[in-house]
Amino acid sequence: MPQRRHVIVAACAAPLAACGQAELKTFATPASAATAIESLASGHRHTGAWTLAQMLTHVAQSIDYSIDGFPQLKSALFRKAVGSVAFAVFEARGKMGHTLTEPIPGAPALDAKAPLDKAITLALAALRRFEAHGGALAPHFAYGELDKAQYTRAHLMHLANHWSEVERAAS
Repeated sequence: MPQRRHVIVAACAAPLAACGQAELKTFATPASAATAIESLASGHRHTGAWTLAQMLTHVAQSIDYSIDGFPQLKSALFRKAVGSVAFAVFEARGKMGHTLTEPIPGAPALDAKAPLDKAITLALAALRRFEAHGGALAPHFAYGELDKAQYTRAHLMHLANHWSEVERAAS
């Protein structure tokens, strides 16, 4: 199966890499992601359907669930066949693309009136907690089993994907 997976990934990665998405911000490390999150306190806005606070809460949920377990998982077959291939394609591309208003299955609803400062604190705490975590990680609801390095890349790509709807507010 591993060899078959690489053939499927190779066949899918090239066309997907050429997709005409806007240039995404990338985060090389959790520290660079934390710096960017901290910068949201001064003069940024979210151009998508969610507020900045909702986006950050969503990202924090994903990070925390990688440690605590996701509320709902896709089927084992989905995670093994579709999800693992999708994650491999994202890794090959170095960026993730997903519906930016899709909540994590089973996660609490995102509060549109949540204060930004609390969401920044929540996201930073989730990042720090993940970095410090040395134990087992929960399977991703869609991608399945990921090790610490893979989860780190997944979290950074996830934030970068959402960051495509963040811009500096006009002064």
